Amino acid sequence: MEADPLPSSEPLAHKTDAELLYLTQYARRYPAPLVQAAVRELQRRELIPAELPGHVLPSSAIPPPPRTWLDEGRDLARTLFWPTGSHVVTSLLLDANLVVYLLMGLAGGNLLAPRSADLVAWGSNFSPLTLHGQPWRLLTCCFLHGGPAHLLLNAGTLVVLGLLAEPLLGRARLLFGYLLSGLGGSLASLWWHMPNGVNSVGASGAIFGLYGLLLAIAFAKNTPLSQQHRRPLFGLLLYLMLSSLLAGLEGAGNTDNAAHLGGLLTGVLIGVLMPRRAVGEH
Repeated sequence: MEADPLPSSEPLAHKTDAELLYLTQYARRYPAPLVQAAVRELQRRELIPAELPGHVLPSSAIPPPPRTWLDEGRDLARTLFWPTGSHVVTSLLLDANLVVYLLMGLAGGNLLAPRSADLVAWGSNFSPLTLHGQPWRLLTCCFLHGGPAHLLLNAGTLVVLGLLAEPLLGRARLLFGYLLSGLGGSLASLWWHMPNGVNSVGASGAIFGLYGLLLAIAFAKNTPLSQQHRRPLFGLLLYLMLSSLLAGLEGAGNTDNAAHLGGLLTGVLIGVLMPRRAVGEH
């Protein structure tokens, strides 16, 4: 058996020690013969043991380091705002909430503490207008928020629930369920606050609808989820949902709990009535 001759290190004789060590440290970035020559030159300079094999694996043969959950999280963060893969609708809804909030600020609204008049002008669920010729406010209010904390809380929850629901429901059904749940939450808010009226904003009703949808999927007999995955999903949903409800009760003066419950019940109803073949279709 003949062995391939080791590459000569002479072309690299003028390189500094640091340059040669850099070549071997980042071997995957450079052609294999160049890396092998660097190893030979380092051995000649007695900077690495001579008994080390001079043959270095080509960069394509060096396995990449194992990915961790931090790597996966960084990749998701880079693509989260761009509709792609398994989070097209989730990203679109997230972007819509953020863009509307920024546009309201660019139009002169106070982003730290939006005034009621600004929220009404941008489409809040304001009873006197919603009930008298402007029913579209039942949906537009779901894309408005009353401050940065309100926006960030809803955006974070939307991301978590959307990433769970979109692969199970598919894009069209997720969008349908989200919007219809938002509508159900707005209607519940209108009804609950009569006759005093309400000026309500926020995606919470639609987000609670996603809780309801996922709970219905978790309890469905023919769900695509195994028993092993049902229990953790149910525990996560229960924890997040109860935390949101308790937070709403503590700040009852500023929280539209009627919209939360209305959205939740709407989501459960949609999940129960959804054709079973649709669940997990995508």
